[in-house]
Amino acid sequence: MLLGLLYNLRSQNLKVGVGEWLTFLQGLQGGLAENLTGVYQLGRTVLVHNEAHFDAYDLAFSATFKGVELPDDFKSKLADWLEQALADAKEWKGGKGAGFESMEELMREYEKRLREQKERHDGGSRWIGTGGSSPFGNSGKSDGGVRVGGKGGGGGAVAVAEERQWAGYRTDMTLDVRDFKVALRALRNFVREGRSKLDLPLTIERTCSNAGEIELAERPERINRMRLVLLMDTGGSMEPHAALVSRLFTAANEMKTFKTFDAWYFHNCPYRYLYRDYATFDRKATAEVLRELTPEHRVVWVGDASMAPWELFSSGWGNEGPNGFENIRAISRSCPASIWLNPDPERFWDHPTVNAIGGAVKMFPLTIDGLKRGVRHLRKPISELTAAS
Repeated sequence: MLLGLLYNLRSQNLKVGVGEWLTFLQGLQGGLAENLTGVYQLGRTVLVHNEAHFDAYDLAFSATFKGVELPDDFKSKLADWLEQALADAKEWKGGKGAGFESMEELMREYEKRLREQKERHDGGSRWIGTGGSSPFGNSGKSDGGVRVGGKGGGGGAVAVAEERQWAGYRTDMTLDVRDFKVALRALRNFVREGRSKLDLPLTIERTCSNAGEIELAERPERINRMRLVLLMDTGGSMEPHAALVSRLFTAANEMKTFKTFDAWYFHNCPYRYLYRDYATFDRKATAEVLRELTPEHRVVWVGDASMAPWELFSSGWGNEGPNGFENIRAISRSCPASIWLNPDPERFWDHPTVNAIGGAVKMFPLTIDGLKRGVRHLRKPISELTAAS
């Protein structure tokens, strides 16, 4: 049961080390948990180091203990389980007990296999699991070893875990306006190319170096050169994500940290025109927008990138000129600092048009983690981005 908890934690991408796991077991052996609620609290304290991971812990705990009844004498049964392993090890002499001559040797091997094992095992002679002849596990055949497993569980802590009170702290969740603003603020890029003004710290430094004779120092003011362009897919499969994309637009539009900010809409991909407002038919030719873009512009695409292949690669039907994919590549070549934010979970990205667009524009999930990684990409020097493309 407890080993199942470890596997479920790792399946939630919680990096629980062997040392942490053994500390958790020592806490149980020391009587720090008298019931399942105590196990839940002890595990969250020892095995989780960031509140953003509490929700993942709750999911793993619920998957492990849901529907399992925990006896009233849980504490004593847990102590008996741990003590039995020690008693079994002490009985071994002269190579008996699956070849281990001491408790220390047994535990070293147990820790080694626990560190190496990545999944559940049933049967076999080596890994920790059920059945088989391995000295570690339960329900198998071995002339000595450590019993790992047993029954346990209960309802109270599982109910707490299933409430998922910490879901809002996860870093892979979608964002609100404030999250967008915090991430976009990191895009600010100031360069010194304005009019000159007195640099007081440098003046003091030079005056001191000049034996007290005053030497004024000036340098240009810092000017914001960051130009942001937001290109957003609307309608169709993007309807479920409309509120999320609106929050991104609101955040970017309200910020005053960019030299320029432009926002355009398209459906599926950019065809002949980009739109400022579909309702008023306020639009501009894609080719004209492209001519106005420079390598200094940072372009943020937003869309699920999922459509019928002909919609991305074909021309015609009122779309004379380059097709949608050609326009995406042209904009990316003009603006090497470009990213694509995809609101769909990454497990849905294995799609022909998503793969094609992801090959032309660096794609990130529209989550807190994804946006942070995307902003770091946009902050790279233009020379580095150009060389990479």
